[in-house]
Order: sequence, then structure tokens, then C-alpha cells
Amino acid sequence: MTIYPKLITEALSQVRYPGNGKTLVENEMVEDDIRIEGNKVTFSLIFERPTDPFIKSVVKAAETAILTYVGKDVDIQGNIQVKTKQQPKVKAEEPLKGVKHIIAVSSGKGGVGKSTVAANLSVALARLGFSVGLLDADIFGPSVPKMFGVEDARPYLVKVEGADMIEPAEKYGVKMLSIGFFVDPGKALLWRGAMATSAIKQLINEGNWGELDYLILDMPPGTSDIHLTLIQTLKISGAIVVSTPQEVALADARKGLEMFMNDKVNVPILGLVENMAWFTPAELPENKYYIFGKEGCKKLAEELNVPLLAQIPLVQSVCESGDAGAPVASQDANNPTSQAFIQLAGKVLEATKKK
Repeated sequence: MTIYPKLITEALSQVRYPGNGKTLVENEMVEDDIRIEGNKVTFSLIFERPTDPFIKSVVKAAETAILTYVGKDVDIQGNIQVKTKQQPKVKAEEPLKGVKHIIAVSSGKGGVGKSTVAANLSVALARLGFSVGLLDADIFGPSVPKMFGVEDARPYLVKVEGADMIEPAEKYGVKMLSIGFFVDPGKALLWRGAMATSAIKQLINEGNWGELDYLILDMPPGTSDIHLTLIQTLKISGAIVVSTPQEVALADARKGLEMFMNDKVNVPILGLVENMAWFTPAELPENKYYIFGKEGCKKLAEELNVPLLAQIPLVQSVCESGDAGAPVASQDANNPTSQAFIQLAGKVLEATKKK
């Protein structure tokens, strides 16, 4: 088998960079240093920055393309060198300088509806006439693309003051960025903490957020490196902690509140949101069934002297709307659950003014 450099570039023209959907050749990522010694092929791929989250997956895809389109006997694995170049960036000391208020929506544990609250709060604020952004900071379980019905969106790069910036997707008046736009939704994300925090910083510093009244952070559950990164990187206006009334969830919610109230963190607590406060069947809208316990968040709020911002009922339409990519807050304002999120948005407005 005779291998020519043109065969290599043709194979690499089949590989697309996840960041913008263009091929490696179109992005000029293949350096002009292809070396061929018998069946052994070596060359370099150029990335914009050393922290690019797609380096490993792109290198693997390049190896696969060469073995597929050039020949399975090509000695390529481990022979692709990675080089990086620096581009102008937004000043690290001024992240999100056009954003007036940054609200962190957090939870002590998963499964309590944190992302549902973050998504619907964002839509509700937009419906009230505010410019709103939503950053899906839940790196290992991104759900914003699904909840807004924009799984196929592929944010692209735009030039802003000479720097390459990521243009957020937008729907229901909410600008949004999520790692879910850049990874295969069907595969687990096997990243160490440093890679995850690097990806978050990239979405923050290189997102073309523009001027916003509110940026909602859908944070991962629990307390982790990502929480510390967000707290240290951004000037967070306040935090909302979401929990169900269940005792197990409340124990973790308490830890989440204590994280923000820690002297070294000192992020203002806007309040608690009790999600799945009761179950109301569609055919019996006046009935309430407290299947996870009654007023657990209300009692915790009173104990810790923090506001209870809302009690959101568990109704089938909330789940169905999220799965269908249409947050319930985007629906008719006469919908009781939609009203609950509009009222929550009003409470958040009041709380940020006080802070």
C-alpha cells in the first residue's frame, strides 16, 4: 500500500470539529507537516487553546478516519501531535461584564427538579420583559437542550472585538449554552474535574452573552469543583436552593445552603423553592396529595431564617412540557403551574432588589 499526504488530508476532511461543525481541513486544523515512513504516518492537529474539551475526541476521530479511508494497516495510533495557539479572549477579570444579575439555582441532590425550576424561572423572567440567559453548568447531566427542544442546535463562533465567541442558542426569549450542545447525548461524559471546570470557564468567558438583566446558572447537584469554580469566577447575586419536602432531600438541601452561607463563600441566599410540594391530578385540580411529605421546605426555611420563594406542585403537565421542549412557564398564563413560576420570578425580582 502506497500512502500519499493527499490521502491523509482527504480522510481528515471527513472529520468534523464539534465546536462549529466544520471539518478539520475547513478549520485549517491540519498542520502542513504530514510525514510518511512506510506505513507510519505522523502529523499535527492545531487547536485554539490547550483546554479545548474536544481534543481527545477529535484525535480519536482522526485516527479512525485514516484507518477507514486510507487503510486499516496504517500505523497512526499515538502518532498525532496536538498543538495549540492562543486567541484574544474576554478579560478574565471581567467575566460577564454585561450581565446585571447572576442567579445560581442549586440543589443538594439530584432528582428534585432543579433544572426544571431553572428553565421555567428563565422563561418566566423573559415573559416579564427581562433579557435572560441560561447557563447549563450541569456538565455531567446537561438537560437544558432537551427541556427547550433544541438538542440539534450547534452554537457557532462569531467575532466580537477580534475574539472568537460562542453564539448561544435562543428560544422563548432565553439565550442558552450547555455542554450538551457539544457532546454525544447518548454517551457518558468521562471527564476529570479539571476538564469539567475548564469547559465551564470556556462557556462563561467565551459565550457571546451580550447585555443581560439576568443570567440563570443551572448548577450541578451537590457540592463540587464546579460549584467552587463558578463561585470564584463569577460575582453571583444570589442563590436559590431547590428541594422536595422529603426528609432525605431536605438533609442535602441544608448542606447546599450551608455551602453558600460559608464565610469563605458568602453568596446571598435568595430563598428555597419547594418542588413537588404536593400532587394534584388533572381531573381533580382542587385536590392535594402530599406524597413526599408536607411543607418540609417551609419548616427548613423558618429554621434557617431564609425565604420560601415558592411551592411548586407536582402535575403531569410539568414533566410533559419539559420532555416536549416547551417549559410550562411558556404556556398560557392561566395555567396554575405557569402562574406559580411567574410568581417565583416576581419573588426573585424582589429578592435581588433587596440584596
